[in-house]
Amino acid sequence: MVKNIISLILLIVSVSLNFRHGWGIFNYKNNPESLKMMNELGINEPVIPFFGILTFAIGALLLIPKTFFLANVLNAMSILLIMALSLKAGNYKTALIEIPFLAMPLLMIWLKYPFKN
Repeated sequence: MVKNIISLILLIVSVSLNFRHGWGIFNYKNNPESLKMMNELGINEPVIPFFGILTFAIGALLLIPKTFFLANVLNAMSILLIMALSLKAGNYKTALIEIPFLAMPLLMIWLKYPFKN
């Protein structure tokens, strides 16, 4: 029971973070700091909408039991990509900040989908 509650809380947090970050990616023109960070990571402006779509898709796939594992793997891979690009750019602080966010999808895979019998 406690395992399901923890899994549910992590699911809600992960889905909300994905939707919030996806929305932020699509509104990068209103936030110059976001655009600056993406440029520092080496992400060009034409590629930015792809990351927004991917982030929204991961958030939606997390809600479906059959795609829960795939969504968590994609989420972990996208976080690893951000960490790798940060390290390449010499931004160690961002790479270190992403570690707990990398642990979250891996923990969710271990806990499994909360509503699955």
